[in-house]
Amino acid sequence: MFIKQLFETESSTYTYLIFDHLHGEAVLIDPVIETYERDESLIKELGLDLRFVIETHIHADHATSSGEFRRDFGAKVIASKGGGQGGVDKYLDHNEELVLKNFTLKGIYTPGHTNSCMCFYLNHSKVSAVFTGDTVLIRGCGRTDFQEGSNETLWNSVKNNIFTLPDETIIYPGHDYKGRMSSSVLEEKNLNPRLGGNVSYEEFCHIMDNLNLSYPKKIDKVLPLNKKIS
Repeated sequence: MFIKQLFETESSTYTYLIFDHLHGEAVLIDPVIETYERDESLIKELGLDLRFVIETHIHADHATSSGEFRRDFGAKVIASKGGGQGGVDKYLDHNEELVLKNFTLKGIYTPGHTNSCMCFYLNHSKVSAVFTGDTVLIRGCGRTDFQEGSNETLWNSVKNNIFTLPDETIIYPGHDYKGRMSSSVLEEKNLNPRLGGNVSYEEFCHIMDNLNLSYPKKIDKVLPLNKKIS
């Protein structure tokens, strides 16, 4: 079992290639259009059978290349049933699994950043990991001030569905802006300044309501593209 973490510099997005070296089956999570040729070449170089391309949510900061991978590799595009994303081949319910020959990925519905947010839990004999998209970041979380964002919903999603996973579970986020690559459930439960430790819900709301983040510069262009994958 291998996990390759790939980085797109403009939006600081992580794309993940998960594959089984015994059977050659692969899954790609959150591919970005600007790095399509890089990721395409890697999959071909490794001789992988790309089975699924996963969208953790409808992105507002980059255009996805899921449609291109479906076109060129015959992979099925996967997204959460709750997000209303068009052009998807298979919608997952909460706790529904994608089953491959040597591993499974369980979809965990975690709205709050957007209604479309779903994390994906890999429980394999050699690794326990969760791919959290923008729901949980390293020492942070996705913003809640646009695109169906909700402080209460995000708080409940993380507390009830991510922080209840085994402590040793590796967290692979959708972005990082400080060069960090991964964390763990235990680390974020204890150290996340928004959601961890003794932070109360009221304190979380105060933090989230006062982030004063700028409007995503690509949202008006990429959001319509990502809402319907073609």
